[in-house]
Amino acid sequence: MPLYEYTCQECGEQFEKLVRFSSTDQPIVCPNCRSTKCTKSISLFGTSHTSGGASAGNTAACAPSG
Repeated sequence: MPLYEYTCQECGEQFEKLVRFSSTDQPIVCPNCRSTKCTKSISLFGTSHTSGGASAGNTAACAPSG
């Protein structure tokens, strides 16, 4: 089940929801105001990168340069 991020167009609430593939045709309901005017937000995802000398635990590789 994928985890999606949504934003309510009525109250501005941002929330996450696990969506089953079998229920993708059902409306998403805001947990704050119960509105169905919710849009899927652009979300980031995590990856593991170990090549090039950067390890998953090395946060310096994620620091801005310059």
